[in-house]
Amino acid sequence: MYTRYPDLAGRTAVVTGGSRGIGAETARALAANGVDVVVNGRDRTALDAVVASIASAGGRAVAVAGDITDPDVAHLLRTVAEDSFGPASIIVPFAGGQGAPVPVEKMSLAHWRSTLDSDLTSTFITVAEFLPGLIERGGGSIVTMASTSARQVGLGSIAYAAAKAGVLMFTRNLASQLGQHGIRANAVSPSAVRNDRMRAAMTDDQLAQLAAQFPLRRIGQPADVAEAVLYLASDASSWITGVTLDITGGRVIV
Repeated sequence: MYTRYPDLAGRTAVVTGGSRGIGAETARALAANGVDVVVNGRDRTALDAVVASIASAGGRAVAVAGDITDPDVAHLLRTVAEDSFGPASIIVPFAGGQGAPVPVEKMSLAHWRSTLDSDLTSTFITVAEFLPGLIERGGGSIVTMASTSARQVGLGSIAYAAAKAGVLMFTRNLASQLGQHGIRANAVSPSAVRNDRMRAAMTDDQLAQLAAQFPLRRIGQPADVAEAVLYLASDASSWITGVTLDITGGRVIV
């Protein structure tokens, strides 16, 4: 199902936000390439299902349930990764969400702070936990999760847009500062990707209307993003760092 990058085999990856959707698909894609994967999310049942699907396909994965905005959870994540498989060289901080539209005049301070914590601070906490080890070992790949909301003004949550724009600048600064250590940092920035919430909330006609808004005339699939992560994590992109890869079916063209 996935493009194969032989150099990935035997590495260890950590994927936050890995219980469903893009994160879960990314974990499965990495495992299919021989990567040992530690998946994190808040839903233990969903995480166990992801780990089971990886094991049934012959891969290796473990789950660490918990809220990654808590530094103690990040520390546990690293400890489990190292005890289970060895030091992680692929860091994929995908945890987040809260992009549903909320008019700015109705947005509470609590909602603003919660969104920035879940979508921006969680990325910092994850990277900060693993960064000393990456520097010590002299290499690694970090792939962060942005969004079209960080690239274009739209109808989504202004807090979500600000958080994801922050992820982009955070990633660029990581790339600039960490290149000397052999560490690459890049961001993926998807547009509408088919997920459970979308299927539950939209009719087939509405999905078709949404698909028609993209130059490629279809909605994204989680595998579209997972394939990009494989490339950015592998040596095939060894001279690429600090980029934002827009996975948008042509909706964002810069």
